[in-house]
This record gives sequence, C-alpha cells and structure tokens, in this order.
Amino acid sequence: MMDAYPFEKLVIRPHWMQFCIGEIHWMLLAAVLMTAYLMTSFLFHNILAYLAWAIIIFLLYRMLYISRIQYIVTEEQIMYLHGILSHQTDYMELYRVVDYQQNRTFMQQLTRLKTITIMSGDRNMPVLNIIGVREDEDLVQEIRRRVEFNKKQKSIYEITNRM
Repeated sequence: MMDAYPFEKLVIRPHWMQFCIGEIHWMLLAAVLMTAYLMTSFLFHNILAYLAWAIIIFLLYRMLYISRIQYIVTEEQIMYLHGILSHQTDYMELYRVVDYQQNRTFMQQLTRLKTITIMSGDRNMPVLNIIGVREDEDLVQEIRRRVEFNKKQKSIYEITNRM
C-alpha cells in the first residue's frame, strides 16, 4: 500500500482580468450607448440610457458570478463551485482524468492568463475549463502528479489502442 496522500488542497479562482477580457465587448457597448445618450437629444434618446443600464446590470451579474467561481483540487477530486443565487458544485474524480490542454487567447496573452482544459471519462463533467489562471502557474503539472498518484492508489492502468 502506498503512503497517505501527500498533497494539500489547492484553491484556484479566476483572475479579475479574466472578467475584463471576457466581457470587454459589453463594456465598450455600454460606454458607446451612454456617450451617445449624453451627446444627443433626439426623441427616443432615453432608450440609449436604458439599454446602457441594462448592460451595466448584466455586467455586474457576470462580475459577481466570476468572482464566486472556485476550483478546488483535493487529493482525489477537482471540485468546481459556481453560481450566485443557487450555488452548484460539480466533481471530477482525478483518477478519471485522461488529458489536459492549455489555451491562451490573444487577450489572455496580453494579460498573462490562460485557460486549462481537463478532459475526463466522467459522464457528468467530461470537460472542465479552468479559466483565468495566471500564466506562471504550472497547474497542469500539479494536477497531473495527483492524477498519476490516484491511478496508482486505485491500481488503474490505461490501455490504449494505437497503431
């Protein structure tokens, strides 16, 4: 039998810049609408202000939603906590993880962030995107070490069919 789990719990939250780069188009639209409202005086120009305020309320909701996201990596699982009014927790067993991917959009490259995609054999959550991870964090290697440890603990061996 192997040693007890040598890993501490990791708590990952999306960086605040992830909100900015994900919602920049809505922020710009709200700014344009508000500017147009302030600079014009045609008959229905109040509609511009209502639209801008609706977008601002939507952005506040999105900001609160992203600020409530947590990814918790324990010894055996990855937990994805999300939601505002109703909070949901999704679980991915580490021994079921089969592949990893790192992706950096152009805006993420400018802000030194990345998205890590974890693929598993889990039916409920086959793909998990961990958004807004700082570029210098080597999260994939840490999760990979935990996955390999769990597979050894549970005597799970991957059989591939390669040509």
